[in-house]
Amino acid sequence: MVHLYSMIFETTQVIEIGLGVIVLLLLIWVICLEIRIHRLLAGGGAKNLEDSLKHFRGELKEIADFRKGMEEYLIRVEKRLGRSIQSVHTIRFNPFKGTGSGGNQSFATALIDEKGDGAVISTIYTREHSSIFAKPLKKHASEYELTKEEKEAISEAKKTIRQ
Repeated sequence: MVHLYSMIFETTQVIEIGLGVIVLLLLIWVICLEIRIHRLLAGGGAKNLEDSLKHFRGELKEIADFRKGMEEYLIRVEKRLGRSIQSVHTIRFNPFKGTGSGGNQSFATALIDEKGDGAVISTIYTREHSSIFAKPLKKHASEYELTKEEKEAISEAKKTIRQ
């Protein structure tokens, strides 16, 4: 009988120790969950999950509004950039080859946007005077007759535009 009591006593001790270990493990698990919940709720100073979700929903709306505004801004910038000068190219030349008059002081400069609209400005330089010409461009062409140098300046400027 004494042996039976000692066996029961040992079994209850083992059970108590086992239950103690289980309680300790559950306590550690609860503490870990509390820490995770605290981290989740700490973002907006919320006291519960609903407050935290409301806070994140508000931040998400702010981000969406910012994105929409940024997209509209970028569209406006792209339109402005498309109308701005995208490429400039200058060709220097001597219109009086062989006479020695003027040297390579004459030039043709093309100023174009991404659609090929803009102007070509050219000069003819001599010792006595200089002439300046400006011709509007539409899609890399002009309604006015273009010289070989002006065409070359437009062609070279066209090559450097990024599409």
